[in-house]
Amino acid sequence: MRRREFLGILGCAAAWPIASRAQTTERTRFIGILDLLQPDDPERKTRTAVFVQTLQQLGWAVGRDFKIETRNADGDLDRLRRYAAELVALKPDVIVSVGSVTVAPLQQLTRTIPIVFVNVPDPVGAGFVQSMAHPGGNITGFLNFEYSIGGKWAELLKQIAPNVTRALVFRDPTAAAGIGQFGAIRSVAQSLGVELTPLNVHDTDEIERNVAAFARSANGGVIVIPGGTAARRGLIISLAARYKLPSVYPYRYYAVDGGLISYGPNTNDLQRRAAGYVDRILKGDKPADMPVQAPTKYELIVNLKTAKALGLTIPQSLVATADEVIE
Repeated sequence: MRRREFLGILGCAAAWPIASRAQTTERTRFIGILDLLQPDDPERKTRTAVFVQTLQQLGWAVGRDFKIETRNADGDLDRLRRYAAELVALKPDVIVSVGSVTVAPLQQLTRTIPIVFVNVPDPVGAGFVQSMAHPGGNITGFLNFEYSIGGKWAELLKQIAPNVTRALVFRDPTAAAGIGQFGAIRSVAQSLGVELTPLNVHDTDEIERNVAAFARSANGGVIVIPGGTAARRGLIISLAARYKLPSVYPYRYYAVDGGLISYGPNTNDLQRRAAGYVDRILKGDKPADMPVQAPTKYELIVNLKTAKALGLTIPQSLVATADEVIE
């Protein structure tokens, strides 16, 4: 059913033209989207499709009432900063900022254009908002994780691979999310007898070298922290498969792409809720008065096909509680 829904969304998205700037009328609103994923990434396409579909359900018509200008940085932070400047210069009515690393460049460039973020774990600690209940500026949005979720990822890794005593943790060390979630993972991993090795996600060659070196010793596993890792997920998943490393990921689409197990919020739901905030802003509400919201549910996805390839038997108790099992 999920696959049919997914294909249906993409099919509808293909039929929705994104209006050009030449079609602008007095009634047309301009929405900017800044995303770290590459333009042809299936997850990026699905996000946009869900976002547009929700706006349409709220009564907005593509071309007549709104148009979208998107910038995709393909995991490149320099490109991300350049694209943030391009979007701000276009003076959109609102910008949707997808991912924790996309917000800071926009915040540095504008304190007036409304920004709705999606997938940010600690907006208060990062300085994006004054508080969850009262953001107080031009930025509001939706959390993806509390830092404590890192402990759950460590527990899941030990549950699916009890022999694991070492874990390679992919993270962005320059982001508050990468630092905070690594700390949460470490606090639980120590009690589980798992030694952690952090790995920067921004250098492809460094990733390949370090994973190969890590895999030379036995009893290793992988935990992937969100925030800069999604654009590299194809490489990370393929390396985990090559070196037979049991791995835990933060979002469903990692498991769909071949990752072993994922635990995190439904990204489509966050996009729908972000569209609801954009609708309110376009109708006159202020981000300063719109509380930052947390996910309403976390999903456990298990890929049994990948487990078989790794020679692992996932505990039946875990399979039974999974929201989705990929076979």
